[in-house]
Amino acid sequence: MEYNNKQQIEEALKNVIQTDLEKSKEKLNTIVSLLPSEFKGLIEEAFLCKRVPKEYMLSSIFFTVSTSVGLTFYLKGLGYKNYGNCYFTIVGSRGDAKSEAIKIATNPIKEIDDVEYEDYLDELRVSEGDEKSVIRKQNLIQNASIEAAHKVHADNPNAVGIAIDEIYGLIEKMANPNSRDGVAWRNFFLEGYTNGCLDVSRKTTQSFRIKSTYVTLIGGLQYQFLPKLFANGNLESGFIDRQFFTPKITHNNTLVVEGIANSSLVSYGASIKNILAYKRQSENPEETKKQFEIVMSKSAELLLFEYTQDLINRQGEAEPVIKEYMSKMQISVQKLCVIIFMMLNASGSTFASVLTDEVVELAIECNEFYFLNFQLIVKEGFREAEPSVEQIIKLAKKNEASQKAVAEITGLHKGTISKKWAKV
Repeated sequence: MEYNNKQQIEEALKNVIQTDLEKSKEKLNTIVSLLPSEFKGLIEEAFLCKRVPKEYMLSSIFFTVSTSVGLTFYLKGLGYKNYGNCYFTIVGSRGDAKSEAIKIATNPIKEIDDVEYEDYLDELRVSEGDEKSVIRKQNLIQNASIEAAHKVHADNPNAVGIAIDEIYGLIEKMANPNSRDGVAWRNFFLEGYTNGCLDVSRKTTQSFRIKSTYVTLIGGLQYQFLPKLFANGNLESGFIDRQFFTPKITHNNTLVVEGIANSSLVSYGASIKNILAYKRQSENPEETKKQFEIVMSKSAELLLFEYTQDLINRQGEAEPVIKEYMSKMQISVQKLCVIIFMMLNASGSTFASVLTDEVVELAIECNEFYFLNFQLIVKEGFREAEPSVEQIIKLAKKNEASQKAVAEITGLHKGTISKKWAKV
């Protein structure tokens, strides 16, 4: 590769020297600095006041915006129609504030769901308990079977957001080929990502059809469960490729007495509710226009085209697993364009604006940020844990190997091996 100036040489050297974690942190700081004040302010204050990692808050806010948009806004780019629904997995250790990030970011949606649940109860009382005649409006699901998730989405066809503190239970189901629910969950997410049709037919309960699905997902996952994420078909099916992973990148070990300023929470909540208002209006039976196209400027469309072509070129040189993920990046960048556009226009509800270069550039930064994160996750997910001494002894006994051989392999004293040998 030829370099035309000093800046290009410096950038090339920087890419060689920097680790993926350092690159990811640098991109994170760039992304946060370019966000509107109500989103940037909440990320910074949550980090300072509640020690919530910035990257956790960023992904949680993206999820909240993604859920709030629904099918109401879409983008037509490069011949494809894309919506803003995305899947996020926050990876960390116990106590890393994964759940706190989700709780803070989704609170404006929770407040609306609380009000609509009370309305549902009132309507239920009027109908004298006839649940079939009353539809419950809601945006988020936290604990539901696959049948319940299907029903909630059928009642709320514009969008359904699934927010789970610990996603491991769901991952375990999907990784179990004998679990009918696990297979159904995986199919739900695979079909929902590209907004495909969902037709549910049952013998004992009501059947229904969702013409265009819109599913969002966020959940926490501990590092030790990463190998399970890549097991038994989750990787091969493409579920992994549709994920935006967020490992822990930033740390704050300093406690402060003050909490997040109420003005920051109110400002953030107002922007989220502005987005939700459009979705709710489109759900009104009397509303004739249900969806709105986000129109791109010519230069923004060219920028998206050039980036997508670059992804295709890079994909040809990539290793397996990475190559498949890069294929989905061609879709995810358009989904991120929708999310970023909504965020930049949320405070003033200026959603009739044209999508400019600024939106595409920030969406590309986000897409590359999550790509770096994925590479970090792949290294963790495929790292094989060393067998324990007990496992080695068990294998040695099975193959009639001696205690001396085990001592030589493990480097432990013969006496230590002898004591463990008797217990296995």
